[in-house]
Amino acid sequence: MNKRQILILWALVAILAGTGAILRFSGKETPPATTSRAAGQTLFEQFPATDISAIELAGAGVNLAITKKDGAWIVDSRDHYPADAGKVNEFIRTMAELKITRAMEAGPAFAPRFGMDESSADAEKRGLTAAFKDASGNELAKVSLGKKIETEREGGFMGGPMAVGRYVRNHADTTAFYATGETFASVSTDASGWLDDAFFSIEKIRSIELSVNGGAASAWKLVRDNESADFRIDSAAPDESADTTATSPLKSLFSYARFDDVVPASVLGSRADPDAKRTATVTTYNDFTYTLGITPAKDADDKMLLTVDVAATIPSSREKAADETPEDAQTRDEEFNERVKSLNDKLAKEQTLAGRTFEVSKFSVESLLKEREQIVKKSEPAATSASPVEAVTPPIAVPPAAPPAKPAAKKGGKSKKKN
Repeated sequence: MNKRQILILWALVAILAGTGAILRFSGKETPPATTSRAAGQTLFEQFPATDISAIELAGAGVNLAITKKDGAWIVDSRDHYPADAGKVNEFIRTMAELKITRAMEAGPAFAPRFGMDESSADAEKRGLTAAFKDASGNELAKVSLGKKIETEREGGFMGGPMAVGRYVRNHADTTAFYATGETFASVSTDASGWLDDAFFSIEKIRSIELSVNGGAASAWKLVRDNESADFRIDSAAPDESADTTATSPLKSLFSYARFDDVVPASVLGSRADPDAKRTATVTTYNDFTYTLGITPAKDADDKMLLTVDVAATIPSSREKAADETPEDAQTRDEEFNERVKSLNDKLAKEQTLAGRTFEVSKFSVESLLKEREQIVKKSEPAATSASPVEAVTPPIAVPPAAPPAKPAAKKGGKSKKKN
């Protein structure tokens, strides 16, 4: 091989090596990122969860504030009623861990396309905005929740769109809108959905007494002789007894009480009908007394307004049997102390409901809306037996016997004697 051929070969090697390097390096190069966050990352690089002391939610014409006071979450628009701490903390945790499934490069002006038009009065177009603030009122983060991401269900009667995610926007990030796999189905500006739903529970009812404003004839009282007995009418007339069909459901009255909302004092006057108020006093075998005020709601036929006042007489010591051994005494003392603590805790919790007005379903208090005549059964008067009827046969006239027949006369006159 001569010198010229060697030079040509080296030139070809150099060209091929250069081309390979160009292809190799150009294949690895990626365009610079155009969005602050990418799929697989969290929406926030670092969410200030522990510093949050207030959440302000804004929707289509509705605002809601949930704040932390003395370490407890409250709903401002419900006269600072306790909020469901579990739900609030879950919302904050979800926001801190929120993963992005897709990033869409777009500036804030494109918000309406993603269901985040803050100028719209339409709830679906407006979406929700959540501002997270610290104890001093400084905004720590602000997020908009827009359109839900839906997919079609396949076949069956459950066919149709199904939410599988939602578009979100971090207001501090002006580079993009993001899709997530979280729907935030429970997050709304409806205050009732954020309230702590713990309520009172009535156990082992002894008596129920009902009074009605201006309706003495409608008042009634039921009592039980023991925890297992049926109700009877107190001071019943001799011919009266309790109609068990109407009174049996009262045995479990408010054993699983629930409320729908808390009525702020500022609107109570426009919602309640005080002339139709009923008061139910319920005593129990645990020596608890519940005084319940029940008032129809003017603006809803299927709702009632309820107030609850609770008092109790809880023993501080127990009577000991004369034949108790030290071991028995210790066991019974421990059981007694646990029981007393449980009753005191129950009383303290239920007494926090005093001064509040709760909206409940009419169905939940239906048994206390009955009139006295609807729970009383009157005995039927004993049927008087009719005197037996004697059948009298009228006398029958017996016709007299016919007179004997006269002998018939002989023909030819008198007969002659024979000589």
